[in-house]
Amino acid sequence: MAKLTFKEDLCKGCGLCVTACPKKILEISKTRLNRKGHAPVSCIDEAACVGCASCAIMCPDCVITVER
Repeated sequence: MAKLTFKEDLCKGCGLCVTACPKKILEISKTRLNRKGHAPVSCIDEAACVGCASCAIMCPDCVITVER
């Protein structure tokens, strides 16, 4: 099982990581905003994460860290 860490204050909610995830376990928050006013991404099922790091590779702001 992999561990995902998000720097939520730097996330601009672009959604590139959401589309890159092969397991479809990432989503843009519908209820929260970060300090910059963007809806950050979060993992809805961390147990399903395979640690492929596609999300981290796709993120233009290096917001996501994947630990295996």
